Amino acid sequence: MLKCIFLLLIRIYSAAAVTHSLKYFYTGSSQVKKFPEFVAVGLVDDVQIFHYDNNTQRCEPKQDWMKKISDDDYWQSETYILQGYQQSFKTNIEIAKSRFTQTGGVHVFQQMYGCEWDDETGEFTGYYQYGYDGEDLLILDTKENTWIAVKQQAEITKNKRNNDKFRLEWDKNYFYQRCPAWLKKYVDYGRSSLMRTDLPSVSFLQKSSSSPVSCHATGFYPNRAEMFWRKDGEEVLDGVVKGEILPNNDGTFQMSVDIDLSSVAPEDWSKYECVFQLSGVKEEIVHRLEKIRIWSNESNIMMIIPVAAVVAPIVVLCVLIVFIYYQKKNRKR
Repeated sequence: MLKCIFLLLIRIYSAAAVTHSLKYFYTGSSQVKKFPEFVAVGLVDDVQIFHYDNNTQRCEPKQDWMKKISDDDYWQSETYILQGYQQSFKTNIEIAKSRFTQTGGVHVFQQMYGCEWDDETGEFTGYYQYGYDGEDLLILDTKENTWIAVKQQAEITKNKRNNDKFRLEWDKNYFYQRCPAWLKKYVDYGRSSLMRTDLPSVSFLQKSSSSPVSCHATGFYPNRAEMFWRKDGEEVLDGVVKGEILPNNDGTFQMSVDIDLSSVAPEDWSKYECVFQLSGVKEEIVHRLEKIRIWSNESNIMMIIPVAAVVAPIVVLCVLIVFIYYQKKNRKR
């Protein structure tokens, strides 16, 4: 559940084609097995730059370039700050439980804030919100500098924060001064990593002859990408299902887009093509659909049969040779 909530928040504020982002996610939980009670992560352009949890009790860099721009004093200071958040989140969960008239059970309290920078227009936007059990609870309208209660249970906190003029001014300064300054600094130092472009490998996949055809791209970076089906130069929308952009273990990403061709004559399949577009790369990656290029469970079975036909006689021959060898050996004895 926690992973789903975390990915949901990332998708809400995923960066646009020419937008850089700095995001912070703090997650407190109660009675969640095999998961820390408090976790804090920071991301630049959706790349994790630090991690903290109550088990390690340390704020640690996750990118080599982060070590170059911050000394030991910085990480000690961040650790001390996050230890304070860890204690406050325990209190926040108990307050939320009382306002929602809850007692025990699994509960999750989250705080997310950060800013985005459009490097073409120079425009900055900030965001700050709280969530409870996977739903929005309290949101700061950074343009109006006013807190909005999404749930009735957050009204008390909303009024308290809107009456704290000093805190409102501090927030305004952070989202329009400090956050943009840090974001620019991170992008500058991590440019060789954050601004790189890795092209994907693209495959056509199909479970069976009656299943939709999936165009699957993997190994690309960054995650600002688009993929769609096209026919006769026009994007196809009917019968198309787009998947989410998902992370790979090596830091790259993957995505897929399915199309239902059950009502299309087989000879017309070649009129369809899969188009992949990656931010920072002008040229499109286009793959025309050809039946011989589709990997499916059925085709894999057909490939196994001829291989088995070749391997089986060899195995039998080896068994015969061994049998004859031991027969001769026994005769000598």
